[in-house]
Amino acid sequence: MAEGRRFPRACVASAHHLASSVGLSVLADGGNAMDAAVATNLTMGVVAPYLCGYGGDVFALVWHEREAHGYLGSGRAPMAATREAVTAAVGAAMPFRGPFTVTVPGAVRGWFDLLERFGTRSFAELARPAYRYARDGFELSTAGGLAFQFLGGHQGREWHEVYGEAAPGRLLRQPGLAKTIEVLSEDGPEPYYSGPIATAIAEAVQGEGALLAVDDLRAHHGEWCQPLSAPYRALEVLELPPPTQGVTALQMLRMLDRLGPLPGDAVERTHRMVEVVKQAMVDRDAFVTDPDHMPVDPADLLTDEWIRERCERIDPARAVQPGPAERRPGGTTYICAADADGLLVSLIQTNFEDFGSGVTVPEWGINLQNRGAMFSLDARHVNVVAPGKRSLHTLIPALALRDREPAFVFGTMSGDTQPMVHLQLLARLVDDAADVQEALDAPRWRVMPGDWRVLAEPGVGGKVVEGLRSRGHVVETTGELDVKMGHAHAIAVTPHGYAAGADPRSEGLALGF
Repeated sequence: MAEGRRFPRACVASAHHLASSVGLSVLADGGNAMDAAVATNLTMGVVAPYLCGYGGDVFALVWHEREAHGYLGSGRAPMAATREAVTAAVGAAMPFRGPFTVTVPGAVRGWFDLLERFGTRSFAELARPAYRYARDGFELSTAGGLAFQFLGGHQGREWHEVYGEAAPGRLLRQPGLAKTIEVLSEDGPEPYYSGPIATAIAEAVQGEGALLAVDDLRAHHGEWCQPLSAPYRALEVLELPPPTQGVTALQMLRMLDRLGPLPGDAVERTHRMVEVVKQAMVDRDAFVTDPDHMPVDPADLLTDEWIRERCERIDPARAVQPGPAERRPGGTTYICAADADGLLVSLIQTNFEDFGSGVTVPEWGINLQNRGAMFSLDARHVNVVAPGKRSLHTLIPALALRDREPAFVFGTMSGDTQPMVHLQLLARLVDDAADVQEALDAPRWRVMPGDWRVLAEPGVGGKVVEGLRSRGHVVETTGELDVKMGHAHAIAVTPHGYAAGADPRSEGLALGF
């Protein structure tokens, strides 16, 4: 298979071609995979602020010196955010956008933490391309320009002052964001969490009547963690622990593994995978939240007994309607990078939905995330809002090992859909022995928690759609290469080098040398 092919010794993949080009330039200049991943992310926050940015969270899985390291860069609810206080302000249900959905942004601290531990270049050096794109501008592509036009309806006045004229083919400048990047480059993360940027963030949120304070920002810190793992076929798959839904992806893989080889019949295969997804998503919404508030140990959700009991709930011939689960949309970006020394980075970053909460910080150009929308105001719900609590997080970078050596780095954006894409990618890569780009190009489906509809891209095929309907599934078809099926990217580690792929649903690239 490798005959005649040249495999790169370093590579990076992201959802935007400008960001991938920045990451490649860092690698070509001698930077390592972490340098490339952070530089790519910093640029993504400028050229695709509808996917991620300087007001969101960040998570990473890193393979370094034959060991996996996890980083949880999720911010917490304000200390004043009691259920009673939030309910008095917004009513009985948590809003999806607005100032009460703003939690402490963890990405800025996370970038510095990741570079301090694994990087070789300074933040200032890696941020230069992002700064230039923000200060001098860049021409919006068709997809990028339309994203601003379609997604701007929920944003506030400050957002419209920056992005209101954005359109395909136009030059976009973001002077406030350039100022933020310049200050971070000169002074590090402190201005963001305890200085002038922190004051501006708190004032922007409090000016809308909400609760975030400078003390909340000052108290923020990321967390290094031990990844969770579970077997799938001959692989050991690593995911981040709660508050992420990594345990949900592992549940899906464990159930599918326990049920045996995938059926050759496409209808039977897809039915089995859809039913596995349903069982895991119900467990996610029943149990997964800030680990300090979980009623069970995350490892309990992966035990043989737990997985066996969930598998027994699956009817091989009919769709099962499990208990309720909540839909979690999401706007996120995933980045992966690898270098010649074997450092692998699986990184994911988000403002949550599109540009986030709708609150843009005046003068600093920071779009604040709406991750607090994941909280519930039901006192009985595991994810009920509480002071200093981390909400359930959909972000899940992943890594797979074979014989304790890296085999794949992979991940995707798109909220609830992320563990479903992990499941489908590994089935393609392992069960079907597809190469990375074939697996990313393959048609996908997603299950909608709540009503359990199945959305399927046309390439899934009419036979499969009708076969699922005959088994009791409600199935709807989407457009080709539907963005809600995720922007997934992946790197395979081969004996000859790396093989990387980028999702055709994005405007990204996988680049290597």
